[in-house]
Amino acid sequence: MEKFGKSQSVLRQEDDRFLTGRGQYVDDKAPQGALHGYVLRSSYAHGVITALDTQEAEEADGVHLLLTAERLEKAGLSGKMEASLVKNQDGQLASNTDRFLLAKDKVRFVGEPVAMVFADTFAQARVAADMIGFEVDDLPVHLALQPGGPVLHDAAPTNVAFDWALGDSAQMEAVKAKAAHVVSFEISDNRIICNSMEPRGCWADIEDGRLHLCVNGQGVWSQKAQLAKMLGLSESEIRVTNPDVGGGFGMKAMAYPEYFLAAQAARMLNRPVRWMSDRSEAMLSDNGGRDLTSTATLALDADHKIIGYQVQTLANMGAYSSQFAQPIQTQLFSKVLTGLYDIELAHLQVTGIYTNTTQVDAYRGAGRPEAIYVLERAMDYAARELGVDAWEFRRRNFIAQEKFPYKTASQVRYDVGDFGLVLDRLAQEAELESFAARRATSAKKGLLRGLGLCCYIESILGNPTETSRVVFHADGHVDLYVGTQSGGQGHETVYAQYLADQTGLPADQICVIQGDSDLIPTGGGTGGSRSATVQNSATLALVTVMTQAYKLFLAEYHEVDSADVGFDDEVFRIAGSNVVFSWLDAAKLAREAGQSALLDVTQSATLDDLSFPNGAHVAEVEVDPQTGHSQVVRYVIVDDFGYLLNPMLVEGQVHGGVVQGLGQAMMEHVVYDDNGQLLTASFMDYGMPRAADVPMFDFNSVVVPSTANPIGMKGCGEAGTIGSMAAVSNAVMDALASKGVTRADMPFTPHRVWNMLQNAG
Repeated sequence: MEKFGKSQSVLRQEDDRFLTGRGQYVDDKAPQGALHGYVLRSSYAHGVITALDTQEAEEADGVHLLLTAERLEKAGLSGKMEASLVKNQDGQLASNTDRFLLAKDKVRFVGEPVAMVFADTFAQARVAADMIGFEVDDLPVHLALQPGGPVLHDAAPTNVAFDWALGDSAQMEAVKAKAAHVVSFEISDNRIICNSMEPRGCWADIEDGRLHLCVNGQGVWSQKAQLAKMLGLSESEIRVTNPDVGGGFGMKAMAYPEYFLAAQAARMLNRPVRWMSDRSEAMLSDNGGRDLTSTATLALDADHKIIGYQVQTLANMGAYSSQFAQPIQTQLFSKVLTGLYDIELAHLQVTGIYTNTTQVDAYRGAGRPEAIYVLERAMDYAARELGVDAWEFRRRNFIAQEKFPYKTASQVRYDVGDFGLVLDRLAQEAELESFAARRATSAKKGLLRGLGLCCYIESILGNPTETSRVVFHADGHVDLYVGTQSGGQGHETVYAQYLADQTGLPADQICVIQGDSDLIPTGGGTGGSRSATVQNSATLALVTVMTQAYKLFLAEYHEVDSADVGFDDEVFRIAGSNVVFSWLDAAKLAREAGQSALLDVTQSATLDDLSFPNGAHVAEVEVDPQTGHSQVVRYVIVDDFGYLLNPMLVEGQVHGGVVQGLGQAMMEHVVYDDNGQLLTASFMDYGMPRAADVPMFDFNSVVVPSTANPIGMKGCGEAGTIGSMAAVSNAVMDALASKGVTRADMPFTPHRVWNMLQNAG
């Protein structure tokens, strides 16, 4: 049995229901007669709550329940949300600044939930919420990404959420002192809003005495555990489901207040309730992404070999530390701190800052795009300052192939890589030798043309364990139970395809079942580019177990030695005979023989190590110096994802990721005014990429199989974003450099680019 899939671009089988309107999303599946929830949100960025009069609202037409922080406490809920805390440089855990489901005593950002109303109709709930007498004494607003200023939390009197470091700062100073060249650059990574196609939503009901929460998330088990803890229930009393999900990108990976509030309301009322966000509400309340400023320092020897790399970062946490925020800009950032380069000494120091803005958490890549963006912008800046070719500068510092497996300065083990191969392929596919001619053609049109390179590596993350379960049914169809959760990636296709590749089962008779804590006891959900790698590794382990079990059964049934029963990925064969069984034939025979254990088989697998997708992207942009308008006109990709199970799905993931990175680079930008009011709270004010804003992508793949899993895969879900942010930014910088611009930060909107040109020199 071959362990690798057949790498066929099979069409997505889930698209039929999506394109014909038969997808079942959270708002489609809400129970009939469910009450509608509406959240009263703070319109103040910072202040003391002086009044919260709910009497009139509670008496309003159609209202069944109104929840406040006080009423949650009376119901026995602490209302405190979870946050992962990191250790400060002194070894002490970062201070825990409590965040409640509903604001208690103070509000700290515009959009913070204050109360939640449940009524017969959405309109009634909204009208009632407007009746609440909510008054606040304003406090000064802190927006600066610096320690100090108006205090948000007593437990963080300087607004420092944490002070984290990796590496030895004294050693770094010694390396800088002896270096032939030391170059430093400040690099900003702007805040963005996820804006998934489907906003967040949930519904809750009591079914046979148990709580059922349905939420459009990225996995059910973490949510279930947090619900049990918050509500004081055992996990056996809770069922959590994920239906079809219209995009998550990390933003939907964590719990939000509305989910707990809906669950509690269903318990208190003993009837179903529902809540769905609208777009502006999502922009106010969804966890944001990125928002950090770093100073990157490269120490180099006389041959331009990097001997030390230092990053000092200020990371905006927003008003609270969200569920994963602190580890993202520290531990996850450090996973790929030194990228593809052979750098023996590195130092990373990160200070988290509280501000009166919506909290920040995971967004496609979660820490790795941020790390690669800083590094690859620094590599380009350094090459320009040192007067060396940016491509050769990177090549000179690549980890040599013979050094793998390679342990980075962050103590992360890269298993394999051939970065020179990737870069050579990119130069060929991007027609690098003819760029000068393309630049000259643009110049004739009065346009500045720039070329930007990004060489990236990322690490798959998350739980290394998954479980697969196969159930054979009498009608010939097969159920495959998985512990991950799709949000548009095509999981139903690739999981069925892989099982079919390994067994010969008809892919169109395999039904993938996911997102139900009652049906699947454990799972890691989706995030960190882990899904296909970890889940299919579990499926491979399952097929191995099933194959052996069926060989023994068929041997006993036919009264032959088990060694005489073979399997060739398609059929079982009895040596010395013409007896042949497909999997479905064998399952039918097992059913007739009463061998029920062969009809329902479960197996888990745990990966021993991480895998590291990598690649190189090159973007070309044209900039109109008269208007500042910039356009990405060419984009070429060479990625190494190891073995590709379904190249079409991989390319689709890369396209989507590139567009998200390009969107951040060219137009997406969260803006608050001095009072902490969100000025970009609709698509009228917040730029999002459209088809006209992106070129046709030229996707290419090289295959260096990972040794960290039995499939040889490396994961592809976040790579496009990781590669595109720096590639596009470096291209704009390259275009502007000819006019004397020395620093260019995202987003490259026309006004910002025009100002860069006006202030150049």
